[in-house]
Amino acid sequence: MKSYTTDKIRNLGVIGHGGEGKTTLAEAMLFNSGAIDRFGKVEDGTTTTDYDQEEIKRQISISAALAPLEWNNHKINVIDIPGYFDFVGELVGGLRVADCACIVVGAVSGVAVGTEKAWDYCDEYELPRFIFVNQMDRENANFSKVLDSLKDLYGTSIAPFQVPIMESDQFVGYVDVISMKAYRYDGKDVKEIDVPADMVDLIEPIRTMLIEAVAETSEELMEKYFEGEELDEKEIKDALRVGVTSGDIVPVLCGSAVNNQGIKQLMDTVVDYMPSPGDKHKEIAKDHKTGDELEVSNKTDEPFAALVFKTVVDPFVGKLNLFKVMSGQLSTGATIYNVNKEKAEKVSNIYFMRGKKQISTDKVVAGDIAAVAKLQHTVTGDSLCDQGRQLELREIKFPEPSISLAIEAEKEGEEDKVFGGLNRLTEEDPTFTVEKNTETNQMIISGVGEMHLEIIAKRLENKFAAKAVFKDPKVAYRETIRKSIQAEGRHKKQSGGHGQFGHVWIEFEPLTDTEQEFEFVDKIVGGVVPRQYIPAVEKGLIECLPKGVLAGYPMVGLKATLYDGSYHSVDSSEMAFKVAASLAYRKLIDANPVLLEPIMKAEVLVPDDYMGDIIGDLNRRRGRILGMNPVEGGLQEVVAEVPQAEMFKYATDLRSMTQARGSFKLSFVRYEEVPGNISAKVVEAAKKEEE
Repeated sequence: MKSYTTDKIRNLGVIGHGGEGKTTLAEAMLFNSGAIDRFGKVEDGTTTTDYDQEEIKRQISISAALAPLEWNNHKINVIDIPGYFDFVGELVGGLRVADCACIVVGAVSGVAVGTEKAWDYCDEYELPRFIFVNQMDRENANFSKVLDSLKDLYGTSIAPFQVPIMESDQFVGYVDVISMKAYRYDGKDVKEIDVPADMVDLIEPIRTMLIEAVAETSEELMEKYFEGEELDEKEIKDALRVGVTSGDIVPVLCGSAVNNQGIKQLMDTVVDYMPSPGDKHKEIAKDHKTGDELEVSNKTDEPFAALVFKTVVDPFVGKLNLFKVMSGQLSTGATIYNVNKEKAEKVSNIYFMRGKKQISTDKVVAGDIAAVAKLQHTVTGDSLCDQGRQLELREIKFPEPSISLAIEAEKEGEEDKVFGGLNRLTEEDPTFTVEKNTETNQMIISGVGEMHLEIIAKRLENKFAAKAVFKDPKVAYRETIRKSIQAEGRHKKQSGGHGQFGHVWIEFEPLTDTEQEFEFVDKIVGGVVPRQYIPAVEKGLIECLPKGVLAGYPMVGLKATLYDGSYHSVDSSEMAFKVAASLAYRKLIDANPVLLEPIMKAEVLVPDDYMGDIIGDLNRRRGRILGMNPVEGGLQEVVAEVPQAEMFKYATDLRSMTQARGSFKLSFVRYEEVPGNISAKVVEAAKKEEE
């Protein structure tokens, strides 16, 4: 692949709802450019950008993949981004380095939730975009209906550059609204034809609307338009590019990726109307030494700065970091500086990635995207730069994990293999975390959705030959007491030689603050328990606390006052008094012990229409609604307190209740007593497990 200057590069994120043909579109673009000589199919598992075993098996994209290609003396870095919501981390990383986006919409399915989310992300990242209405070859394809939906949602910015020609419900060609020329598909070729007479009335108002949008881009054109002068094609195209780059105009194109219809025209649109990295607003970075904010321009003659947006872990090849050069250039053999880790890194090999294929290059310039192998300290989100100008680029805001499951090795003895592999996979995916819950002693993995975690388990098996099984996470219940008791602990053992003797009276009472685990008070007078044994009594009780008397959960909110006892001058020992304390502790079963459960604060963001369902559902989960606040974008925030036990699968349920339009955050608030009927079930289950 030859070298391109920044102005000849286009970084295009291909986004949209799952199953609308984004991967096939990327494949068609590669095929048309000559980058591949065989048009792969998703069904056959032969596409360039879906190469992972799970992607082939499930016929969906799981990871964002790069597909650089050359077209009309330009380089287009196509980023094929998954549409399924479980892989939103791939979307966030991919769009952070894209300079423009193609939102793919199905001609039959129309505007879906994924379309709306794709648009919102483009707004968030300030990305110029165009819409490709795909699958025009399908039965019941309806371009007009899709266009009306888009206009209803996004208003006057929607500008059809093409209108399909349909004959007997078959997609046979299109009219180019800008040039007012019509084209018909003829096998692999396209031939120019007259604009069909029955389409003139349909296209005239669309063209008028387009010309008005063009006229509004400058006073000169506005004047010309009002004087009734015709705008020539170059003026129209130049003005449209200004409008598209600013985001005021969103072109709409049509075609069929699977039949390779309309794809070359789409590629022309990317080159002609989409911005180069240098056309975009400047990148804002922070000087690592001073903390000052400064602008970074996409120029090759500036000092080097790059952002790592994705990491690929391979047990054989090692680690590949994918990055975008924000300024300057990088050559093989260079030493660069990782600002986040404050470490120098040596660059050995640089590659352009096309799917899993690595294309070696000796340098990469500002605005371009490449990969580097075997960096020691670098992970996703890190800023790489010139040692002389230490810049921290704007971080990638990955979504927090929202669903957790416990995971265990399928075979005994493979724990290290499983957890080693999982830790390697966290390097690849910032939306996935692994941690040991010290209270329940379970290894907990968290991700964006159930399918996300399923894929993690499959990747673990495929990449690291380690099999794991999921279990429901245990709730970290706790126990406390509700009434005061006086308990005796007496330990006496005689078996030849020295005996064992320890004897204590302890008053146990509940602490008002269950956040405080334990308080020990020494009220011994007259030496009935010698000084040297009192710490042993306290230690004996502390060792008992992790296992409560009701269901074996940790005991909290307990005050123990040692007020009486007795000893033997020969047979007493620290050990004997520890045992005596533990015997007294067991009598807490008479102190009205209760279970406590963690209560979480849930902040749920949903569109207005779903409010009733969400509130009803939270009430069913034993939740208390604390308030509702309107937030921007027509959303409502529902704030509630809900027991953690009711929220483990909430991510999945919320998604189905709101058609994936809802999101939520959970944070721990406090512990509260478990209602009696639920407590009885938990105690019974704990006893069964112990047996």
